[in-house]
Amino acid sequence: MTLLDKDGVRLTVDGEIATVTLAHAAKRNAQSPAMWRALAEAGSLLPGTVRIAVLRGEGKSFSAGLDRRAFTPEGFDGEPSFLDMARGSDSELDATIAAYQDAFTWWRRTDLVSIAAVQGHAIGAGFQLALACDLRVCAQDVQFAMRETSLGLVPDLTGTHPLVGLVGYARALEICATGRFVHADEAGRIGLANLVVPGDELDAAVSDLASALIAAPRDAVIETKALLAGAVGRSFDEQRTAERAAQGRRLRDLAGVGE
Repeated sequence: MTLLDKDGVRLTVDGEIATVTLAHAAKRNAQSPAMWRALAEAGSLLPGTVRIAVLRGEGKSFSAGLDRRAFTPEGFDGEPSFLDMARGSDSELDATIAAYQDAFTWWRRTDLVSIAAVQGHAIGAGFQLALACDLRVCAQDVQFAMRETSLGLVPDLTGTHPLVGLVGYARALEICATGRFVHADEAGRIGLANLVVPGDELDAAVSDLASALIAAPRDAVIETKALLAGAVGRSFDEQRTAERAAQGRRLRDLAGVGE
């Protein structure tokens, strides 16, 4: 069932699995504000029965990053250019960037697990979109790169937090400040990729992972995801307390005992 198909974004739902496809292969799925609005809308349209959200890109590249029109004086038709944004007030600038970030935030909702199927280039905003997901399955031709710094900018589409969490501060700084490519072998070694497979096996590997995730009871996965997502911000004792509370909820639910 197709729920959305516009601005280079297609959302389909098959039972408990939703697939969001970047569908602008001719431009290597380059991103734009219109695409970001469509991605945010896709998140709002997910039925409550969906447990897995798969993000993929059509063609040879997952996403080559921000459409180069963003760096021209005129920008995109009907959109504020970078120059327009720079001339606005602090509050206007903050609100514009916050709206762009909405496309990248819903993937970590605790009621679902998101999987990025990444092949070819995942550059800049494309890298950050892959980082927005909980898990990444990568083809052997994958090439991650964070090019914002080389353009005089910073990664601002929510990618810095998960990147540091996955690879650590020092390596994240080196990757971002140099803008170099991270290839498949390194991505697997440093924790960027949960799994690296031949390109022709990417879809099957994602399907297998989705099936394995669905096999566990939904509420147990939701509670576990919330526990793990909050662990970094808690002390050891706070995490112990959170574990006890979560387990209490699960035991009462399994026993049919109300709180």
